[in-house]
Amino acid sequence: MKKKIVTLLCATAMAVSLLAGCGSSAEDKSASDEQAETPEDEEEPADAVVSDQEAADNVAALIDAIYVQERTSETDAQCAAAKAAWDALTDAQKELVEGENADPDYFGRDTGDASKDDPRNQDEIGENELLVVSFGTSFNDSRVSDIKGVEDALQAAYPDWSVRRAFTAQIIINHIQARDDEHIDNMQQALDRAVANGVKNLVIQPTHLMHGAEYDELMEAVEEYKDQFEAVQVAEPLLGEVGADAAAINDDKAAVAEAVTAEAVATAGYDSLDAAKEDSAAFVLLGHGTSHTAKVSYSQMQTQMSALGYDNVFIGTVEGEPEETSCEAVIEAVAEAGYTKVILRPLMVVAGDHANNDMAGDDEDSWKSLFTASGKFDSIETQIAGLGGISAIQDIYVAHTAAVIGTSALEDGVYTADFDTDSAMFHVSEACDGKGTLTVKDGKMVLHVSLASKNIVNLFLGLAEDAQKEGAEVIQPTTDTVTYSDGLTEEVYGFDIPVPALDKEFDLALIGTKGVWYDHKVSVTNPEKTE
Repeated sequence: MKKKIVTLLCATAMAVSLLAGCGSSAEDKSASDEQAETPEDEEEPADAVVSDQEAADNVAALIDAIYVQERTSETDAQCAAAKAAWDALTDAQKELVEGENADPDYFGRDTGDASKDDPRNQDEIGENELLVVSFGTSFNDSRVSDIKGVEDALQAAYPDWSVRRAFTAQIIINHIQARDDEHIDNMQQALDRAVANGVKNLVIQPTHLMHGAEYDELMEAVEEYKDQFEAVQVAEPLLGEVGADAAAINDDKAAVAEAVTAEAVATAGYDSLDAAKEDSAAFVLLGHGTSHTAKVSYSQMQTQMSALGYDNVFIGTVEGEPEETSCEAVIEAVAEAGYTKVILRPLMVVAGDHANNDMAGDDEDSWKSLFTASGKFDSIETQIAGLGGISAIQDIYVAHTAAVIGTSALEDGVYTADFDTDSAMFHVSEACDGKGTLTVKDGKMVLHVSLASKNIVNLFLGLAEDAQKEGAEVIQPTTDTVTYSDGLTEEVYGFDIPVPALDKEFDLALIGTKGVWYDHKVSVTNPEKTE
């Protein structure tokens, strides 16, 4: 590879030398003078045109060499060589750059100020690291607002943890490094950095949308390093668990649906989604799409929109997988529903290449162009903004981190722990001394508590209003036998309560024998491992 780079650079240098008219012999000077006297309308010499193309081709080859998903010992040198060769081109030569993946936009497109970003590749991490893992984007403004926005929110929520960054797309890492000299760690580099810094507790928060192929690759990378830390926990991606079929929805999908729709409606200038509907406006949220089994998540998001009553919100994907999310299918669905105005917006964490080109680009195969070409709509608008820049989305990531960060210091096992509530009527049986049994397994915590009686018949992790929604998963009771200090026994109801985090209050609703739901705040503290 090094030999190839040297050869390409030499060829580039030769081309530049030819274009600059290098040489000082009398014969060369005479030829130069004759060329200067050539009439303006005379055709340019063929060798000059070839030299321009050769110089551009050399740069294209250098770009293609770093447009790869594997980092090698030569990557740093290749990135520097590609940028140096690009900078040596004239403006006319830059327009000729074209390769398998190379084009003038690779270095020439203005995507914002990279200096506003923070690669978060600092050492001196400490014992507790929160590693935020993203696919990545070479669009600087989007990286700052969407990825850095999530990272900043997590750092603010957990000031005692060192937030660091990793991208899973080496192609994007190379692009940013070559163009902007910004160095971002890939997964291996980030994990090696954590080990070298003596990190004991590692929490990983993926910014990925779902449990797809990228998430699987992340988990494989973590598996190879887990024995080098005292504790490693991986939080949920944005949409949470996938579920079995298109009907499976959850609180995460509901929260994402509400957040992105509210942002889209406000950006479009409507007071409400109903006002947009009355104006015959539909919102099309465009995801990436995947052949992975997790593609059902997109169908579930459409189900979630329907469950929320968002009839004028449609889910599409660039890849058209699943089939009902293809551009043709979505155009037909929106038209059949009678909407004449369309607002396109990404259902992606970052508004990068797919948002700017596949969705909002001017090429004939972009979604904007295809919706326009269909002739079925009066207007097509685009909103180029990623999910990561929405504060409510950032809050979801913070909550997902909270669900595991409390377990980072707890190894799998069984503990006793205190269960505190905000009500004297809702408490653990006196026979249990205010404690429950906490089970930690694979980063998840569940507390079993035996209550004071059978008067509380169900619990719900969340708010009372959500407990009453269709499909809400309430916690069913068990029948426990408790023994008091005087030897008397009693049957009471017990419950297995998922614990989002230790030492933090969380919402736990209850319903009693009278059939009324009530909101309560509870917390789990002071875990002590049982012998």
